[in-house]
Amino acid sequence: MNEIYPTDLTDTQWTTILAYIDDNCKREYPLNDIVNAIFYLLKTGCQWRMLPKDYPKWEFVYYYYCKWRDEGTFEGIHGSLHSFTRKKSGKLESLSLAIIDS
Repeated sequence: MNEIYPTDLTDTQWTTILAYIDDNCKREYPLNDIVNAIFYLLKTGCQWRMLPKDYPKWEFVYYYYCKWRDEGTFEGIHGSLHSFTRKKSGKLESLSLAIIDS
């Protein structure tokens, strides 16, 4: 990938989530390019087919997005990062209070 976008993961962020998505398969595109493309799409709201040419083909990105969505990969990453962040700040892993505003 040539250009760096604000939505691209840092090396540290990438290392943190790699354990959740790496299945050691050979791919045409690196996993971090695919993940960065997904974050770009989610942040900008662009259409799949309008993904910048710096990223892998939209079909590959869409395939992995659907695969990880259906396998619960995104929820697993979010849950682990949420727990880690709460522990790091000295809080309990799970929430003890919730507020709902209509």
